[in-house]
Amino acid sequence: MTTNDAKPNDPQYPMTTFLSSVLRPHIATLTPYSSARDEYTGTEGVFLDANENALGSATSSGQYNRYPDPHQTAIKAKLAPLKGVQPNQVFLGNGSDEPIDLLIRATCRPGIDNIVLLPPTYGMYEVSARLNDVAVRKVSLTPDYQLDLPAVLAAIDAQTKVVWICSPNNPTGNLIDPAAIRQVLDAAKTALVVVDEAYIDFAGPGYTSWTAQLGTYPNLVVLQTFSKAWGLAALRLGMCFASPELIGVLNVIKPPYNISAPTQALALDALDHVAEKEQMVADTLIERAQLADQLGTLPNVQHIFPSDANFLLVRFDDADAVFEQLIEQKVIVRNRSSVTRCEGCLRITVGSPAENARLLDVLQTIAVLN
Repeated sequence: MTTNDAKPNDPQYPMTTFLSSVLRPHIATLTPYSSARDEYTGTEGVFLDANENALGSATSSGQYNRYPDPHQTAIKAKLAPLKGVQPNQVFLGNGSDEPIDLLIRATCRPGIDNIVLLPPTYGMYEVSARLNDVAVRKVSLTPDYQLDLPAVLAAIDAQTKVVWICSPNNPTGNLIDPAAIRQVLDAAKTALVVVDEAYIDFAGPGYTSWTAQLGTYPNLVVLQTFSKAWGLAALRLGMCFASPELIGVLNVIKPPYNISAPTQALALDALDHVAEKEQMVADTLIERAQLADQLGTLPNVQHIFPSDANFLLVRFDDADAVFEQLIEQKVIVRNRSSVTRCEGCLRITVGSPAENARLLDVLQTIAVLN
C-alpha cells in the first residue's frame, strides 16, 4: 500500500485524536471497495482481472476500454510540488462538489450534526448538507463581506462538524481576512474548517494559499479547482488538500473510479503548461481592472465591489431590469439580487476583450435608454 492509498484504519496512519472526534464512528472502520486496479497497480501485462472489453471500444480511436488509475497517482505527483504539499495530502474529485459532499458524509451524522455557512456564499455547501439531512446554521457576512467573528464562534458547538469559508468569496469576490480564519481554526476544536479557494489564482501574487498552513492546523481543509484559472471547467476536476489521514478517509468513501481516463490525461497535459495558465491569469487581471474602470463610468452603476476573483459584483439602480435587457441582447450575466447582502447586484464574469467590449456596449445603451 502506498501513502497515497492510506486507509483511516491503516497502522501507517494511526487515527489522530482530532480525526477521531470529527468522523462519524463507522467511517473510521469502514472497509472500502477494492477495485481491480487497487489490487494490481502495474501498467504492463495481460489484464484479465477487471472484466473490461479487451477488443477495444466503440469509438473511432478504439481507446478508453481500460479502467483509469483510481488514485490519479501521476496527477498528484505533478500537482503536489506545484502546491507545496505531499501527494498524500491531495484528493481529486469530480469537481469540488464531490469533496464537498464527501466531507459532509464523512463527518456529519444525519439529523444530529450541523454545518456553519457564511452567506452570501457558494450554494453547493447547503445543497449537499440538505441532501444528507444535516442541519445548516447560517451566519451572514458583515456588510463589507467579512466574518462576523463573534457570531461565527457562537454558532459553533459540539455538533458542528464543518465550517465553510469561501475565500475569495463567491459571489462577492473578496478575500476573507486571514486573521479571522485563524481564529475560527483555533476555536473549532472538533470541526473541520474548509477554506474554498476556487478563485485563489486571481487574488494576486501577494496572497499565500492556506495550503501552506496544513501542517499547523489538523482541522484545515483547502479546496481548489481546475475549472477557473486552468480553464478546464468541462473536465469537472476539483482539488482537496488536507492531512494524509483525512485524505485517506476520502479515498475510502469515494467511488472507485471517480476521475475518468480522458480527464486525467488532459489534466496531466495542463500541468505541463503552467506558464500558459499564468499568462491567462495575468490577462484576466488586466481585463478585470479595465472592466471595473469602465463600468464605473455608467450612470446606473451604484457600486463595484473590490474583487480578488475572475468576476465583479456590481450594484445597479435596477438590477432586475438591467439583467433582463442584457438577456435580450444575448449577454448573459448572473442575477444575485435575491442573495443575502447582494440586493440589486449582478455578478459579471470577466470575459475576453471582445466579450467585455460587447457587454459594455450593451450596458451603455441600456443606461442611455433608461
